[in-house]
Amino acid sequence: MTGVAAQRVLLCGGSRVYATALSRALDHEGDITVVEVCRTAEEAIAALPRIRPDLVIMNLQLPGMDGLAAVQEIMSSRPVPILVILARVSTGGDGAAAALAAGALDAITSDDLDLRDPAGAAGSALRRRVKMLSRAHVIRHLRPGLWAASGAGDLARRASVIGVCASTGGPQILVHLLEALPADYPIPLLVVQHIGAGFIEGFAHWLDQSVPLSVAIATSGAQAGPGAWIAPEGVHLKLTATGQLYLDRRAVAGHHRPSGDVLFESIAAAAGRAGVAIVLSGMGADGAVGAAAVRARGGLAITQDEESSVVYGMPRAATDLGVDVVLSPSEIAASLLGLIHEPLPGTR
Repeated sequence: MTGVAAQRVLLCGGSRVYATALSRALDHEGDITVVEVCRTAEEAIAALPRIRPDLVIMNLQLPGMDGLAAVQEIMSSRPVPILVILARVSTGGDGAAAALAAGALDAITSDDLDLRDPAGAAGSALRRRVKMLSRAHVIRHLRPGLWAASGAGDLARRASVIGVCASTGGPQILVHLLEALPADYPIPLLVVQHIGAGFIEGFAHWLDQSVPLSVAIATSGAQAGPGAWIAPEGVHLKLTATGQLYLDRRAVAGHHRPSGDVLFESIAAAAGRAGVAIVLSGMGADGAVGAAAVRARGGLAITQDEESSVVYGMPRAATDLGVDVVLSPSEIAASLLGLIHEPLPGTR
């Protein structure tokens, strides 16, 4: 492509045959170049200063240092966008969740990659995904314990429920927010996390094992009690006026199901002034309209700041519609700790 620099990709792991097929699919249109293929994580890490890739595609199953340890090392020392590949969700859901929390931008399974026809729809979708991730702004991902909540951003006000919407770049922020909250944190958190198909249950399970707070996939009819409740794949999560969770499989709202807008609008209706909406890193505009609805009812609308966002699309869209505060992750955590629990009107 004349005048346009090709996106530079480093591949790590997989068989020689698989790496050749993946390289052919990526190189098909000439605007992506596989500049290095490494067999081990150690080789890939050593090659980064020399190659300076726009994106690393890394298998989680590797000889020697595994893919998760490699993601942690890269994102804490020499950050670069990373797409992780695992054999199948059923054997690596927790590993993929941990990699996303450590700073990887996206996860896919090798079963999802049809490399037989580079010109086909699957090949085109893969290249679009790679080009989008290659342009993402990544930041150094601090080791656990270094994201402690600071006093900045403390907002002492009453809250009945907290809604969170996140997409690309969101998992690593979400895990650190939840790490900052004690196990007995009383205010329920309802979470919409856009993530690859098949990964949300593994992500919720990994969070439940990794943070003090209880984390579970939301179920219809359950009371929104303490803990974090994650919207299931392909279903809208709503809050009712009586404080129950409701799963909506029919509503159409934008391009996402679950949708942050749908969640936040239900929080606005159920909680009013005691509702909180938080929009984290992600592409697009999901959550912006819903956060504005929470704010219009007197609730609190927060967005992640641009400096810490991998993709500033969703926070920017929400900020443009109007929010109360734009905060860093540590300031958001401090704000959550400063909230005073107030039961929902229908549950008193």
